[in-house]
Amino acid sequence: MAEKILIVDDDRSICEILEFNLLNEGYQVECAYSGEEALKKLTSNYSLILLDVMMGGISGYKMSEKLRKENNPIPIIFLTAKDTENDMLTGFSVGGDDYISKPFSIKEVIARVKAILKRAKSTDEKENIVIDGQIVYGNIIIDVEAKELLIEGKNIVLTKTEFELLTLLAQKPDKILSRDDIIKIVWRQTPFITERTVDVHITRLRKKMGKYGSVIVNRSGFGYKFNTDEIYI
Repeated sequence: MAEKILIVDDDRSICEILEFNLLNEGYQVECAYSGEEALKKLTSNYSLILLDVMMGGISGYKMSEKLRKENNPIPIIFLTAKDTENDMLTGFSVGGDDYISKPFSIKEVIARVKAILKRAKSTDEKENIVIDGQIVYGNIIIDVEAKELLIEGKNIVLTKTEFELLTLLAQKPDKILSRDDIIKIVWRQTPFITERTVDVHITRLRKKMGKYGSVIVNRSGFGYKFNTDEIYI
């Protein structure tokens, strides 16, 4: 079955252009003209949201933030005329997976959509530390097959990117990975990712892990590692 995309933009002409081109690529497409309408339409059948930032009523940022607070991990690509680095980082900090500035190339949008959807379906190559589909460190259980993180028996809901970051680091315990290394693996099919993007996602991941967030250590000037010395708190 074709993947289903929800376009959310109060500019109907932009919705029509995106809908026409994405339909031609074989996707199922629905449009919503406000954040409020989008939240009513959104179901688990959707694979991705193309989300405008500046709309009347609830903004794209607020909508994304609301979805993440509800533990909805659906990939989100922001579409916006706000293109400063701070705007981009705001988008990532509220749960966005990618960020495209207006005016945009249709070819670029389609390429980004394909990359995000492909990444959402792909599984990273796993090292032999994965046993029976799980990576276990004390009270931390990373279920690679179920795509779940359990801490002290509690399910911690992560976005696709956050889960991939954690899994990557946990598979290489005590090995420092540079930001560039991380980008090449986690964002390998997504262009235009900066090192600052890695920092933003790591910060969000640590926060969700609570006191166990300290297992992800930043070595200034080098990168990040999964510090097994911090596991047994």
